[in-house]
Amino acid sequence: MNELRANPEVLYGAAIALLIVVLLTPAVGGMARLLGVVDNPEERRLNRRPIPRLGGLAIFMGILVPALAFLDLSSEMRGILLGAAVACVVGVIDDFRGLAPAPKLAGQVLAAAIPTFFGVWIDHFTLPFLGAVDLPPWIGIPITVVWIVAVMNMVNFLDGMDGLASGVCAISGVTFAVIALSLGKIDAAVLSAIVAGACVGFLRHNFFPARIFMGDSGALVLGYTLAAVSVVGLLKTASTVVLFLPLLVLAVPIIDTSFVVLKRLKYRQPLSTADRSHLHHRFINIGFSQRRAALTMWAWTATLGAAALATRFIPFREGGVWHPRETVAVAVIALGALGFSVYVVYLLEIVKLGNPRVRRRVAERERAERRSA
Repeated sequence: MNELRANPEVLYGAAIALLIVVLLTPAVGGMARLLGVVDNPEERRLNRRPIPRLGGLAIFMGILVPALAFLDLSSEMRGILLGAAVACVVGVIDDFRGLAPAPKLAGQVLAAAIPTFFGVWIDHFTLPFLGAVDLPPWIGIPITVVWIVAVMNMVNFLDGMDGLASGVCAISGVTFAVIALSLGKIDAAVLSAIVAGACVGFLRHNFFPARIFMGDSGALVLGYTLAAVSVVGLLKTASTVVLFLPLLVLAVPIIDTSFVVLKRLKYRQPLSTADRSHLHHRFINIGFSQRRAALTMWAWTATLGAAALATRFIPFREGGVWHPRETVAVAVIALGALGFSVYVVYLLEIVKLGNPRVRRRVAERERAERRSA
C-alpha cells in the first residue's frame, strides 16, 4: 500500500487506459463493420451472429496513450512499446486478410525481437540452491524471443470465448503490477496496470454477449506486453521465487495451449489448425454457458494469481529459516489453487465421462478429427 501511495501513476495509468478503451471501442467496432472485418458464425466458433473484430486497435491505443504519459520512457520501455506497435500491425493484417502461419510467425518473431535490441532480454535469473545464473546474449536473447512469441500465441489461442482472454489478461496484469511494484520495478508495474485497465475497459463491450472481438490485433498485443513486462519486471531479479511466478500467473493459457498442441500432435495435425479442443470449448461441451465458463476460468486464474502473490509476500522462508505459520498460510493458499485446478480437471474429464450425450458428442468430434488428419 505504501508503494502504491508513493506511485499513484499506477492507478492513474490503469484508469485512463480503461476510459480510453471504453470510449474508443464502439468507434472501432463501427469501422470494422464498414470494412467487413467481422467474425461470421461457423462450426468451431461460439458466436451465433456476425461480430466485428479489430477491438485490439482500441486496446493498443488504451495501452499506448497512458504509457506515453506515465512511463519515463527508458530504453527498455521504448523497445517494448515499439514491439507492441509491430505486434498490433501483424494482428491487424491477420484480422483483415488472414495471414498464413509462416508470415504470421515471422511477424511475431520480429515484434518479440525488437525489445531485445533495447536491453529487454533475460541476462540473469536466480535458481533455487544454485543462486544467480548469468546468461550470455546468444542464449538469453533467443530464450526471451521464444518466451514472448509463446505467450503471444497462448493468449491468441485463449481468445475464443466472449470475455475470456480479456478477463484472464486483466487478472494477470493486476498480479504482475503488484509484484513488480513490490520489487521496485515502477515502469513495469505501471505498464502492467495499464494492461489490466485496458482489459477491464474492453470487457465493457466484450463480455457475453460480446458486441466486438479483440481479434488477433488485441490478443497479440496483450500476450506480447504481458510477456515483455514479465521479463523487465519479474524475471531479471535477484529473487529466487519470482522466477516461477510468470509461469504460475499465466498457467491457464499455458495449460490450454499445451493441451491443444499435444492433441494436434497426437492426430498429426498442423499446429496452426483451428479446432474445438480448447478448454473453453470443453466447458461448453459439458453444458456450461459462455458466461459461466468464462467466470470459472477467471476464478481459476485468480486462485493461481493469489498463490503467486502469497508466495511473493508471505515471508515463509527468510535467511534460510522456515517460519511455520507463514509456511502453513502459503501452503493453504497453494492447495486452494491446486484444488481449483483439480476441480477443473474433474469438470472437464470426470463429468464428461459420466454424461453419455457429452461422451458421444466428443467421440464423434474426435473421429472427425482423425478422418481429417
